Amino acid sequence: MNPVHTLKIACQQLAPRVGELAHNRELSAAAIRQAAAQGAQVVVLPELMQSGYVFHDLAEALALAETLDGPALSLWKSLAEELQVVIVAGFCERLTEDQVANSAVLIEPEGNLTVYRKAHLWDRENLIFTPGNEPPPVVATRFGPIALMICYDLEFPEWVRLPALAGAALLCAPVNWPDGPRPVGERPGEMVRVQANAAVNRMFIAACDRSGEERGVNWVGGSTIVDADGYPLAGKNRHTGEQLLLADLPLAEAWHKSISEHNHVHLDRRPSLY
Repeated sequence: MNPVHTLKIACQQLAPRVGELAHNRELSAAAIRQAAAQGAQVVVLPELMQSGYVFHDLAEALALAETLDGPALSLWKSLAEELQVVIVAGFCERLTEDQVANSAVLIEPEGNLTVYRKAHLWDRENLIFTPGNEPPPVVATRFGPIALMICYDLEFPEWVRLPALAGAALLCAPVNWPDGPRPVGERPGEMVRVQANAAVNRMFIAACDRSGEERGVNWVGGSTIVDADGYPLAGKNRHTGEQLLLADLPLAEAWHKSISEHNHVHLDRRPSLY
């Protein structure tokens, strides 16, 4: 599973429109092609890229949801094969006649689809989505072992630790971070927590936020790509418009968990005390 070369990753911070499925597909396709043209091997898109985020209710989410063979995922699968890239993106997944999940998919160039369903639901998501019950998967892609989770999942250190312990070198997280008040001059806490999670696990993290106002909600615009020491390689500061972030990740650094001659970020854990 060890990567053999540097990985180029892209985060495409976009503004999907809630309910405009065709528009969102076209927007995502253009963004994937743009990133691939600049050499990206992995392209990360925002949370709920396929549908938009701010649903009125479960009925609207059900009307906009799709299954794993739906039009957005079929499009992304064809692009992954054509462009020979890994695509990570969020979508509203229909589970049953009356259940949907806030899901993310990792699509490999070979056609393999790995789905993750958001386990930790934020605010009114609890009124709409059925939470996932499976840990974040770690996928042995041709570029290295990649894990995925979604937005609020990143707020739980125990959850981020799971894929790190399972061998992930890179964690990709589609996010939609609603903007909120913060002290003057301070960076958004969501971005800081991504850095902290990367550092305490010595794991690369790419979080892809969104832009654009949607039904009265504005967004942090905090897409960031962070190295195994917790420092931003791209997206150090928030940017409220659309943006393409690119970074080269020497994934082999994620295999080195020692932070001093006598300290190892995982082996130093003492779970029996926790």
